[in-house]
Amino acid sequence: MILVNQKDPIVMSVNEQNKSRHKKAILRLLYFNSPLSAPELSKKIGISLPTTLLLLQELTSSGLISVKGTGVSTGGRKPAIYGLSDDSLYVIACDMGRFVAKLTIFNTHNEKISPPRFIETHIDDEELVPKLHTVAMELTRKLHIPHKKIIGLGIDMPGLVDSRVGINYTIKNQKFQNIRERLEQAFGTYVYIDNDARMQAYGEYIFGKAKSCRNAIIVNWSWGIGMGMVLNGELYGGNTGFAGEFSHIQIDEGGDLCICGKRGCLETVASVNTILKLARQGISDKIVSQLTGQFGSRPENLTTDDIIAAARSGDEFSINILNKVGYALGKGLSIVIQLMNPEVIVLGGPVAKANQFVLTPIQQALNKYCLEKILASTAIVTSEIDEQAGLLGCAATLYQQIFSHSFSK
Repeated sequence: MILVNQKDPIVMSVNEQNKSRHKKAILRLLYFNSPLSAPELSKKIGISLPTTLLLLQELTSSGLISVKGTGVSTGGRKPAIYGLSDDSLYVIACDMGRFVAKLTIFNTHNEKISPPRFIETHIDDEELVPKLHTVAMELTRKLHIPHKKIIGLGIDMPGLVDSRVGINYTIKNQKFQNIRERLEQAFGTYVYIDNDARMQAYGEYIFGKAKSCRNAIIVNWSWGIGMGMVLNGELYGGNTGFAGEFSHIQIDEGGDLCICGKRGCLETVASVNTILKLARQGISDKIVSQLTGQFGSRPENLTTDDIIAAARSGDEFSINILNKVGYALGKGLSIVIQLMNPEVIVLGGPVAKANQFVLTPIQQALNKYCLEKILASTAIVTSEIDEQAGLLGCAATLYQQIFSHSFSK
């Protein structure tokens, strides 16, 4: 018989690894399914109840979890049910637009503990990292959060982002492309970066109108037209993480030059830029419109919201613009529907706020370009968590990443 010395450092190391793995499994389960009892956790993880109770005791002592009440009895004493503690851990989430970034802090219950702070910056801003760091540190000091409780920073941004290596290849200056490395040096914590459309898609999948849908397409209809995909219940990034560049499928052969260097991309016929370009051209031509009267002397101040507001008040020129870009987007979506056969397409971003002024022409285009049998099974809806989707997606991804990988407390 070979006796195993339990004090052997190799055995101890294996035991500690198993304990750490099981603790992370408990934290992950409580994050997504809180509250749960010890018997429920034991069954889900596949470990004995005494071991589960010991791990729960250690996690409770460390302040990471707490008793949230009692569960339903199955013939004896009611079991205690556990959840993540309200103030045990926090993550910083940042959602970057083309010109402005939103940054806030979430607790383990996906609750923002402060309103988002807005930062004027962009992906090619050489001061991007110090700007984000300054605002984040101001926010943590204001909220009296110890640095050790900030366990991660999640940031989504436009461009070709490889989340595995933390590089945004769309950043023009190559020495600034390794955004994760730069942020980790500044913040001294775990950093996750991804494409903005993918994080918005994940936010919709966990918290929004794509919840419980195994196959969903989420479109961020803004300066660009970002697309995130949930396929078979998983966020899809493709071979290198670049899947979903919906903006740059060609819709108008020989059309306007796109910022990507090619002509006739969907972005050139259906984005915020297109809407503003068409409206400002009409104002310049002195077309009869509320917009001409309101912005004739200052067309540079015109926004998408102004055009939508004019459409709602019956301005024919504004309605025609929204109809035109809606139809163009619908044509692009018809390709996606034919290829992916999704359950739902969720539209977010500033243009989606136009509702019926864009949804009707989208449907007209889909009726024309899609096979009826495929189209019939796809719902087109607008987001309810729109401006929060990216932040929520970043926070949820961070907690999932952290509770699935190395974690110590």
